[in-house]
Amino acid sequence: MLVSEILAIKGKVLYTIAPGRSLAEAVAIMTEQDVGSLVVFDQGRMTGMLTFREVLGAVHGGGADWQKSTVEQAMLRDPQSASPNMEMDELRRMMVDRRQRYLPVMDEGTLLGVVSFHDVAKAVLEEQSFENRMLKNYIRNWPAEAGEQA
Repeated sequence: MLVSEILAIKGKVLYTIAPGRSLAEAVAIMTEQDVGSLVVFDQGRMTGMLTFREVLGAVHGGGADWQKSTVEQAMLRDPQSASPNMEMDELRRMMVDRRQRYLPVMDEGTLLGVVSFHDVAKAVLEEQSFENRMLKNYIRNWPAEAGEQA
């Protein structure tokens, strides 16, 4: 399965934010939209990712004044990205090796979406379910003569 197929299953809704926005605003967007990440764009270019991990780090480091921090101060700079034609196994390996739960999917500088570890797990389940149905259908329709000769 390709990353582009995972995006097709998930949908391509994108949530972005500018680096100069407040961390409080980012948290509000993440909460309202029920998302775990925002892609940070500055002048049409992806410059970072903000996930709940970076938010928690900023809250811990900023104390009571964490809300005054900017997205730029907390974000993961220049995150690793996936390409749409990347195989799911390569994607999983990249996510595990880099400890990134969210990966932006880029195609020649264009953001296509964000794939989360949850999206990958869901895609694996759907792929296994499809394979199981196909195998059961194959077994169910196995020719009777072939089974008797064995």
